[in-house]
Formats: sequence, structure tokens, C-alpha cells
Amino acid sequence: MVLSKVIGNVVCTQKDSGLTGTKLMIVKAIDLEGNLLDPFVVAVDLVGVGIGEKVLVVNGSSARMTDETREKSIDSVIVAKVDSVKVDQSLLA
Repeated sequence: MVLSKVIGNVVCTQKDSGLTGTKLMIVKAIDLEGNLLDPFVVAVDLVGVGIGEKVLVVNGSSARMTDETREKSIDSVIVAKVDSVKVDQSLLA
């Protein structure tokens, strides 16, 4: 899983039938301070998040392990909205 931030959305009027009914969001990974990292990905939103929210994203074959994404051509999925991140700073030294 990758800690990320939602930075935008994608609207597609024509798409593969496996994507019908999905909400597509642009996400960028973030570091522990919340700084955006490269690159961005487009992820299917399974939890109903909005722009500016922190999320957990799974990529690759893990993205196709949910009931909603099984056997679909999906490579990145938002699986959780992050309420808070707590880091023990003594372990980073």
C-alpha cells in the first residue's frame, strides 16, 4: 500500500466496460510530512474520497483483489481514506 493524496479526478465519456460506474481519481504518493512525490497515478476510488484527502492506494495485482475490481483491467485502487498518520520519530533517527 502507498500513502497518497488525491490531487484531481478524471472524466471519461468512453471507456472499457470494466470501468463503467467507477470514479477515477489522480493520486500522488506522499512522504511522512505530506510532501507530494512523483509520479502520479490514476486510481479507481472504492471508498468515496475527494480532492485533497489522504488515502491508501494498492497497485498491480493487489488492485484486482477486491469484489468490485476482480478480473477487470484496473492497476490502481484507493482502498482507504486516511484519518491520521502517527509516526514514532525516535525510530526515524
